[in-house]
Amino acid sequence: MNNLFIDSDILIDFLAKRTHYEEAYKLLSLIAEKKANAFSTPLVFANVHYILTKFGNNKKSKMALRILRKNISILTMDETVFDEALDSSFTDFEDALQYFSALKFGIDFIVTRNKKDFSKGKIKIVTAGEYLSIHQAGQL
Repeated sequence: MNNLFIDSDILIDFLAKRTHYEEAYKLLSLIAEKKANAFSTPLVFANVHYILTKFGNNKKSKMALRILRKNISILTMDETVFDEALDSSFTDFEDALQYFSALKFGIDFIVTRNKKDFSKGKIKIVTAGEYLSIHQAGQL
């Protein structure tokens, strides 16, 4: 079973029913069925909460995050992750924090719509649709 890092854009697509909702829904369904392990960071959840409160309210946002949290484990960020991110060639510090946290915990795939944000790393970067295709084809 693969370990997937779920980026904030995937969660927002699902919760806000944005353009890529269907792919996000299918990916999160796969995770709920225990066919892949999902991980993220507190920073991702904070970003999602911030965006969701713009569309709704604090209470609804927290309720949605509690439901997602049932299937997504939280990776920690420590001094090592921070220092690696700070010293990296990533242009976006937040993305670097996510990446080095994922790397530390042996994540197989980073699932995001913004693949270029993580292109400097060694972890496989895929969209939700790409991961679903890989999973269906059994190319894991």
